[in-house]
Amino acid sequence: MSAANPAGGDATAAIITPMAKRGKTVRIRGSRPGFWVYAGLAVVLVASVFPLYFSFLIGSGDASTLRDPNRSWIPGGNFFANAAAVMNDGAVNFWLALWNSIWSSTIIAVSVVVFSTLAGWAFAKLRFPGGPALLAFVVATMAVPQQLGVVPLYVLFSEIGWTGQIGAIIVPALTSAFGVFWMTQYLRQSVPDELIEAARVDGASMIRVFWTVGVTAARPAAAMLFLFTFVTAWNNFFWPFIVLDRQNPTLPVALSLLQSNYFVDYSIVLAGVVLATLPLLLLFVVAGKQLVSGIMAGAVKG
Repeated sequence: MSAANPAGGDATAAIITPMAKRGKTVRIRGSRPGFWVYAGLAVVLVASVFPLYFSFLIGSGDASTLRDPNRSWIPGGNFFANAAAVMNDGAVNFWLALWNSIWSSTIIAVSVVVFSTLAGWAFAKLRFPGGPALLAFVVATMAVPQQLGVVPLYVLFSEIGWTGQIGAIIVPALTSAFGVFWMTQYLRQSVPDELIEAARVDGASMIRVFWTVGVTAARPAAAMLFLFTFVTAWNNFFWPFIVLDRQNPTLPVALSLLQSNYFVDYSIVLAGVVLATLPLLLLFVVAGKQLVSGIMAGAVKG
């Protein structure tokens, strides 16, 4: 049974409690999102989806679609032909680039999650000399621009013969200062010190406590970090463009080669952009539900 709101304003939820057995109903007044909240969310959704839709729109046309001032906002019928042109382009090894992006992004994401969880647990729950200063130093490295390390990194990988190899983009990204900071803050708030002390009193080693308590508590944050790192590694263009070549590229580098001709057909280029985005959309569709449920579970437990 429920009670209606006679004022017609904010929604009122009637929750049946043991008091209802005595003829009393407890009302909990809460505010339902209004028109402007949904309008703002709709604007954000449209602004987020529009670049992908515009890429699909141009990618489904021909070479003149982008320059046509009277273009239709309804997609054309050339997308599959343009996608086939991307996959069969002699200057772009699309399938090799796709495979390179998949496995390099996966290795980077897994490595960042593992090392960040270990370091985050140490900074959050272990007491050792210089810990706060070391954490401050790690966080401060996020202020260093990536461009400053390009020249020494290129010289290093050139001397060891790694230029043109996928390992040259994997090794520098195996750890992340942001990941360490993220996991430190999460573990510091989600794992009570009393729980660790109780496990230690029961005879568990610190490694056992980390595995049974820390890893379990860190799953929601680790899932978010994995997804964020995977997308960042997948979209990374600057360093791979410098250290890789056209014989062994990642997907963003391969797509840039489509624009290296004298005449650039942007319908083919943007069809390639859509193809490069589809794996990320598939990842969000497959992992999104589990990701949100993990975050909500962590929030409820916290």
